[in-house]
Amino acid sequence: MTKLTLGSHPFLLGFEQLERLVERTAKSGNEGYPPFNIEQTSERGYRITLAVAGFREEDLSITVEDRQLVIRGRQRDDSDERVFLHRGIAARQFQRSFVLADGVEVAGAEMENGLLHIDLERALPDAVVQRIEIRRA
Repeated sequence: MTKLTLGSHPFLLGFEQLERLVERTAKSGNEGYPPFNIEQTSERGYRITLAVAGFREEDLSITVEDRQLVIRGRQRDDSDERVFLHRGIAARQFQRSFVLADGVEVAGAEMENGLLHIDLERALPDAVVQRIEIRRA
């Protein structure tokens, strides 16, 4: 018996990229830091909020690479200048990735009270119904 994958099913034409997308998302392996929320702010708007307490704006980088939103954080280690009696707040780096669907674009980002907000917006489709003309051979 032959096993059909999502991209090879005869009724799903052009979905080969979806299978690769699922594999790429599974490999992202985010370990849970920093914690985040995803909310729908309007019919076409979304907001990703990351808890980045201790990070400054210049410690953070937001890029879109191959339809993947990547947020990186790297704090400057100034522990040489300070003497800690207890260090419970780690200065660690992170990378969070979110795969964006076609038509979803980053509208902006802002920092507020230790939270990084990234706003996304889905573009309206050009046409919902498309009429196909039949040409004569």
